[in-house]
Amino acid sequence: MSDLTYAGRTFRFRVDNGVVFHNTYAPDGTRLHYETVAGPDKGAAEDVELHAAEVGPGIFLLGWLEASGMTITHAMNLNTRTVHAFWTYDTPDGRVAELHTGTLEEIQGHAPAVTG
Repeated sequence: MSDLTYAGRTFRFRVDNGVVFHNTYAPDGTRLHYETVAGPDKGAAEDVELHAAEVGPGIFLLGWLEASGMTITHAMNLNTRTVHAFWTYDTPDGRVAELHTGTLEEIQGHAPAVTG
């Protein structure tokens, strides 16, 4: 398999529900800084620890836990610039799970520091 080819890069992730994120990956691929730039949580941002595996050339399974308790899993295909995303979160009526798809566009020169 190849190196973690997402590492050190920033992508605009457009989700099928209209939410847009800027995802910046640490140079070593172990952390992610995300910013919500469109959607109901616009302005939200967080640095998270990534759990990652390359499952095929240029195809990565990424997972993380957010401070809110939300869990996120991405099947990220850098060959086709697509993502299948699964996330879960708590609501007053119980835990909810959602499956989404989206597209990736690399953002050149946009690399806020990812803290650890």
